[in-house]
Amino acid sequence: MIKIAVDLMGGDNAPDIVVEGIKQLLDKDPEVEILLFGDEKHAFQHDRVTFQHCTEVITMEDEPVRSIRRKKDASMVRMAEAVKYGEADACVSAGNTGALMSAGLFIVGRLPGVERPALALTLPTVDDKGFILLDMGANADAKPEHLAQYALMGSIYAKSIRKISNPTVGLLNIGTEDKKGNALTRETFKLLSDQDNINFKGNVESKALLMSAADVVVTDGFTGNMVLKTLEGTATSIFKMLKQELTKNMKNKLAAGVLNKDLQGIKGKMDYAEYGGAVLFGLNGIVIKAHGSSDARAFYNALRQAKESVKEGVVEAMRKEVSHD
Repeated sequence: MIKIAVDLMGGDNAPDIVVEGIKQLLDKDPEVEILLFGDEKHAFQHDRVTFQHCTEVITMEDEPVRSIRRKKDASMVRMAEAVKYGEADACVSAGNTGALMSAGLFIVGRLPGVERPALALTLPTVDDKGFILLDMGANADAKPEHLAQYALMGSIYAKSIRKISNPTVGLLNIGTEDKKGNALTRETFKLLSDQDNINFKGNVESKALLMSAADVVVTDGFTGNMVLKTLEGTATSIFKMLKQELTKNMKNKLAAGVLNKDLQGIKGKMDYAEYGGAVLFGLNGIVIKAHGSSDARAFYNALRQAKESVKEGVVEAMRKEVSHD
């Protein structure tokens, strides 16, 4: 049985969507137990749920490191401690991203040999294959050695969870030529070219990301976070413009009625919540960040992702590979 610790109180729509997501997982997967941390007034009965009352909550406005250190009875802190002490195999929260990264780093701890953990997210592509982008913001600055480790950890995850036998790795850059970029990307290119434990295909441009430029794409956290928010904003803007155009007159409204199912399908393809949450790579346990505005389906996918990561031994594989990197 795989045990997942869950922060009931984290996220814009908590606790309702957290409870619903948990119930969906329990209904579909008999191999999972839930260790749930939060306010007892939201507790519910299930033979595979153990509830732990917490008196504090880390909010989206809290300063990450300070809140982890001072709010010892917060649901997020208690959840991370469950992984640290072996009471749970993985943990999931939709709460404050910075606080969860701090909890992962200072409570769960880094794997030996990992210089800096990275936040990784699987994003959609036109061909439905998807790709892993990291770092998404765990570290705004990075050294070439950090990006080389990101490439290795991303490859391990792609093999274990995405079942890609020999995943390609791309380095996000302003051009595909070998000498392109700044000092960071040029030096990283050299390091990745010399690594025989990854399938490095070279530089990739941001315009090619959704066209399956590579199975794993690495960059620094500042750039990765900018890319994610640009993709989110672009997708939202496009569908907003489509809605405005398709509702401005009766003819367009009739066309919208005919195309509605197809448009919803396209919108679903652009929703990265289908792949689960963001994973903190390089920690001594599975820590997954569900999107702050997750609905029940998105939170269910994050829980399912946590279970699969445990089942496939992702942390053990990273421990073995990175310690010999």
